[in-house]
Formats: sequence, structure tokens, C-alpha cells
Amino acid sequence: MTKKEKVLFVIEELEKLYPKIPIPLDHKDPYTLLIAVLLSAQSTDVRVNQITPILFKKADTPQKMINLTIEEIREIIKPVGLSPTKSKGIHGLSHILINEHQGEVPKSLEALEALPSVGHKTASVVMSQAFGFNAFPVDTHIHRLMYRWGLSQGKSVVQTERDAKLLFPKNKWNKLHLQIIWYGREYCPARGWNIKKDIITKTIGRNSVINKQMKR
Repeated sequence: MTKKEKVLFVIEELEKLYPKIPIPLDHKDPYTLLIAVLLSAQSTDVRVNQITPILFKKADTPQKMINLTIEEIREIIKPVGLSPTKSKGIHGLSHILINEHQGEVPKSLEALEALPSVGHKTASVVMSQAFGFNAFPVDTHIHRLMYRWGLSQGKSVVQTERDAKLLFPKNKWNKLHLQIIWYGREYCPARGWNIKKDIITKTIGRNSVINKQMKR
């Protein structure tokens, strides 16, 4: 199967499974999405969704957030991990949004990446899910699946993102990256993976990956 055929197969199968795909992080606007994505680094969406209602009840705008101390933010977000760094980042970026962006989340990848604790993936998620710009944020699920499917060499998320953007149609990026994440969680996880249920990998995946899984 050629890469083009693999790509078409992936798109078709994911569309069957996830014709409508929810954004996994609960939010109500670009600012709360930005904070939720920042908190999700090295954590889980489930855990973040448990913590953000507590945080946003106290502060759901940059103006309210800077009225909290870094220590207060840190205490609330402790369960998601990396709270010292994340609390400083949240407090710092809220100040910048007020001082440099009229309290609004900027609609620019470069401006987002310039904010404290906001990396390329976080900025890409916000551009895609909050503003509808074509982006293909790559997380661990996408990185793993692109390698297993033989669509990327999988050396780094940067390379995987580059490969994904070259292979998949631009107008499908925003939906596809969410579909792949959900598929990874349900059918192709890092642990507890059952190749028999993973129709995409079983059909188009690397032989070395499939053989290794089948021997377990």
C-alpha cells in the first residue's frame, strides 16, 4: 500500500468512527482553552478537566487571574503536575495578555509562542481549536500512531508534524489531529494495546510493529 493509499484509508476509517469529534479539554473561550492546554502538559485531559472548574471559578479571565498569587494558583493546580512552572507561566502570560494584547488571546502562532510556558504544540492547539486556523498539533498519541502506521520515521514530534502536514490535506488538519488522538486512546494506546481491535494499524502498519505486538 502506498503512502497516498494509507492516508486515504486513515481518513476514511477515522471519519467512520468519529464523524463529529469533541475537543477533549473543557473550556468556554480562547483564554480558558489556553490555560487548559498549558495545564495538560505531561498530564491527562481527565485530570485537567477535574481541576479547571476549580481554577476558573476563581479566575476565568486574565484580569481575575493576576488577582491571584502564584502560590494560590499553584495550590489549585498541584494535581496536574509541574505546578511551580505552570503557575508562574499562567500568572505571567495573564499579565502579558493584559499589557500587550488588551486582555485577549492573540490570533498569532508567533505571539502565542512568545507567552511564558506556551510551546509550539500549545500554541497550535489554540490556533486550531479556538480560532479555526489550519494547524496539526502533535501529541504523544499522534507521534506514536504516525510511526506505527508507517507515515513518519517518528524521531521527534517536530518531524512527525512536518510529515503529517505534507501527507494530509490542509483543510482536514484540525479535525484529523483530534480524530487520531481519540483513536490512539481507544484502539492504539501505548499500553494494553490489542492489535486485533486496531483496524488501521493491522491494515497499514509497519510489519515490524505488528509482528512485535502479535508475539506478545
